[in-house]
Amino acid sequence: MNNLKMAWRNLWRNKRRTLITVSSIFFGVFLAALMNSMQEGSYSSMIDNVVKFYSGYIQIQNEEYWDKKTINNSFEINEELTDKIEKVQEITNYSERLESFCLASSETITQGALIVGVNPDKENEVTSLSKWIREDGQYLKNGENGVLVGELLSKHLKLNVGDTLVIIGQGYHGVSAAGKYPVKGILEFPSPELSKRFIYMDINIAQELFSAPNRFTSIALMVENQQYVDIANKELASIIEKPLTTMSWAEMQPELVQMIGSDRAGGVLMISILYIVIGFGIFGTIMMLMAERKREFAVMISVGMRKMKLVLIVIYETILIGVLGVLSGFIASSPIISYMSQNPIPLGGDAAQWMIDMGIEPVFAFSMAPEVFLKQAIIIFVMVLFVAIYPIASIKRLKVIQALRG
Repeated sequence: MNNLKMAWRNLWRNKRRTLITVSSIFFGVFLAALMNSMQEGSYSSMIDNVVKFYSGYIQIQNEEYWDKKTINNSFEINEELTDKIEKVQEITNYSERLESFCLASSETITQGALIVGVNPDKENEVTSLSKWIREDGQYLKNGENGVLVGELLSKHLKLNVGDTLVIIGQGYHGVSAAGKYPVKGILEFPSPELSKRFIYMDINIAQELFSAPNRFTSIALMVENQQYVDIANKELASIIEKPLTTMSWAEMQPELVQMIGSDRAGGVLMISILYIVIGFGIFGTIMMLMAERKREFAVMISVGMRKMKLVLIVIYETILIGVLGVLSGFIASSPIISYMSQNPIPLGGDAAQWMIDMGIEPVFAFSMAPEVFLKQAIIIFVMVLFVAIYPIASIKRLKVIQALRG
């Protein structure tokens, strides 16, 4: 404690030098925290948009379904399976689905479409499907004989709310599937790819259409936070028996994972450049400090202080400078990041349109995840320890007589 007190007092003997060094660390931490928060927040927003829009964080499927998306690779749901799902604490809700490709027709116009049979109430809890319904339509009720059609698909088929949609396809094990359904609502999806392909109907109506009673192609599962996905996925995989298997959003969306990975690498490069500048700033200050205090160190050694104790005091000084810089950076950046995480910055122009086309909300989101701040603290701590090598080496090589004369 005495060494720490001495180090603290030494810092404020030359306030200007200390404040310059602390300021360089402060601005580095401040900017790096903002950059990292915006980067991680954008990734979280992308993932949330994708998984909450359709896929869910995890899906339970027949192990052959992902490679051959046919209704023949469906499965039955029993009470034992639902009990296993509900035992996993990280899972907040889930929605059973029955999906198959069919031809959707309106008078003389025909278009291929994906029929998605869902439990309307459960699906709305998982993906908030009702928020995409156009004002002139209404959301499905459980057991209701009707369909929700993507906006671009409805335009192609020249359908409006109240019109009749004809569906023709193949059901379970080759059984013919055909039916006529009233259009209850038009879905204004931000993603064109989904808007021109998706048709939603009640799960019981879909099972009747495809002659597949109590059969499902997937169960979409949601967790409270992205951090729980791996935990929930591993726990589910350990209790679910074949032929069923689990898939996380990362396995279902490898393109998104790759895009985030490449973008994160670019962000790491930018932050690295920023920290290199900070590192040289700290190193330059420490060099100046050592040059100015050579005579002081020589006097202290000559009156009996051991070199190792002097080294320890200088290390404490360097660490204290780092701690002051990091804490001040966190204190300044936290309110801004907290506000931005609650109020994302909306985008406009081509960038916004590109994100909408990808099915992603066009905003700059920020993250308040502890990792955002912890990373900066670890990086600065490592840098400070690395810079501390110089004063240690200088003190060990210090020639007392020569320093006293100089």
